[in-house]
Amino acid sequence: MTVEVRDRDELRAMFVEFARDRDETLRASLIEAHIGLAEHLARRFTHRGEPYDDLVQVSSLGLIKAVDRFDPDRGVEFTTYATKTILGELKRHFRDKGWAIRAPRRVQELYLHLGQAIGQLSQELGRSPTIKELAVETGASEDDVIEALEAGQAYRSASLDSAGPDEEGLGARLGVEDERFGDAEWRAVLLPHMELLAERDREILRLRFVDGLTQSEIAGRIGISQMHVSRLLTRSLNALRQACAPAVEGRAGVVAKEPDPSESD
Repeated sequence: MTVEVRDRDELRAMFVEFARDRDETLRASLIEAHIGLAEHLARRFTHRGEPYDDLVQVSSLGLIKAVDRFDPDRGVEFTTYATKTILGELKRHFRDKGWAIRAPRRVQELYLHLGQAIGQLSQELGRSPTIKELAVETGASEDDVIEALEAGQAYRSASLDSAGPDEEGLGARLGVEDERFGDAEWRAVLLPHMELLAERDREILRLRFVDGLTQSEIAGRIGISQMHVSRLLTRSLNALRQACAPAVEGRAGVVAKEPDPSESD
């Protein structure tokens, strides 16, 4: 989640340079260096019923905004600034996009507040809290608490294919395309070019895209800095993109790309 101490001075210098030149390569490196923070903050909201990948996408969007807006001259640590920006983006997502039927903003915000209050009071009391106890905890009236809880039923819509416990919905009977067919095709395109990379470069790619390690974790395992890992990844991926360019021409996908923070990781 956090950036290694040994890289902080280098990252600070990169922010200063990016603020001056707005270089896209620097921007991508800064986003990648802090993507672990976005993933960590997204994890804090998984109990609200949203898929983790969707939360990472929202959180990464907040990270991108933070990188673009950060002013290194203000003397504030980027992680402090980015945390506030990312959390704001996540809360806005739940407030504005998580409701099947639109509810007033005050009701949405109270409902989200009630979720935290219910969890806290349930632990303290050893039972589910009453409406009155929730009203005292949140500072809202009992009528407002009831309204928010009722509106919360619209927080998620049920699929038309949903069925009761003894029935099977239509969706369960429908076949789906096996996503691994596409993976196999790309693997066949990539493997010959992967063999041309240095052994360490292949190992870094494997750790990142097969084992799912972060750049900081890879750096610790291999014994180099996280920024060095970032540079080696960028170099290897650029080489693979060039080598595979004829195969991907005219197609929407991009071969062997480092996940875009504005998309799901």
